[in-house]
Amino acid sequence: MSGSTFGKNIKITTWGESHGEALGVVIDGFPAGMELCVEDIQKFLDRRKPGTSSATTSRKEDDKVEILSGLFEGKTTGTPISLLVRNTNQHSGDYSDIASYYRPGHADYTFDEKYGFRDYRGGGRSSGRETIGRVAAGAICMKLLSEMGVDVMAYTKSIGPVEADLSKFDRNSIYESPSAMPDREADKKAMDYIMKCREEQDSVGGVIECRINGVPAGIGDPVFDKLDAALSHAVMSVGAVKAIEIGDGVLVSTRKGSENNDSFAIDDSTHKVVKKTNHAGGILGGISDGSEIVLRAHVKPTPSIARSQSTVNKDKENVEINIHGRHDPVVVPRAVVVVEAMCAITVLDQMISNMSSRSDYIKQFYLQK
Repeated sequence: MSGSTFGKNIKITTWGESHGEALGVVIDGFPAGMELCVEDIQKFLDRRKPGTSSATTSRKEDDKVEILSGLFEGKTTGTPISLLVRNTNQHSGDYSDIASYYRPGHADYTFDEKYGFRDYRGGGRSSGRETIGRVAAGAICMKLLSEMGVDVMAYTKSIGPVEADLSKFDRNSIYESPSAMPDREADKKAMDYIMKCREEQDSVGGVIECRINGVPAGIGDPVFDKLDAALSHAVMSVGAVKAIEIGDGVLVSTRKGSENNDSFAIDDSTHKVVKKTNHAGGILGGISDGSEIVLRAHVKPTPSIARSQSTVNKDKENVEINIHGRHDPVVVPRAVVVVEAMCAITVLDQMISNMSSRSDYIKQFYLQK
């Protein structure tokens, strides 16, 4: 299987399966000299781990990270950083029936068609547990970005019909509420809706919004490696994501140019170029414009539901199934930190690329020594 590596300057390769011995990531190309400890990574993995609320699967995993390489005396060495998280609570027997049929909404059929066989225990590489490696790598990238004044923040914008009121924005609520919403009133309504869907043996989807502040103007390349294209690639590679919006997204197709254009101005206090509005979401021509980068990811409902569904088995017979096991009624709250991580990896990767975009940047770097 190819396709488990992402990035250009900072390359991440995730490995492992949902019901294997462990999962993890190898990060190649990360700069030397940054202070790093387990807690820097663990606090992000704790936001992703299962069994933390009634909105998640009952599977209990500590998801404790181990740093195997790339660190010496508390600092990154510039060599590959290898991170491992062990699986400790697999119930592989819950999936024995799945070997004979294709679950609606899952990659069972497509995996069989591509490879001729599949790991049916929790979905193997298609499982949401693959994202452990992404979050761990993203945590490391996020730390370097924060030291450069770049803030990456994702949250649940909506779950089903329940949408957060951003006029009541409370950043602490993202990390404290089970829905990961920045609006505590909306969180309660969302949880009620999730529980209603669970009682009906159903599931629900939602929208994750990510806001990135502090990215300077000039990041991204104008053709195939546009910053918005790279971010879209990164976030669309997350299994449950089915659509991406940058800035005002699909709404721009309903507007006139006079309504959609962001007017430029000079900020009186800083004398820098700013925009009066941000319909573009911080990216113009594939290059950051210095304003807030806004991205939304639309996440599908969890495909594993307990109610009866029609499908086919490997003998090409029509069958009715009821999926048993431990599944999230909604994946949105746990996917928030995954989106955050993929955005952080992408932005840092493109910021490193930008260091060689101009001859004066290169001369400035070498002549200062």
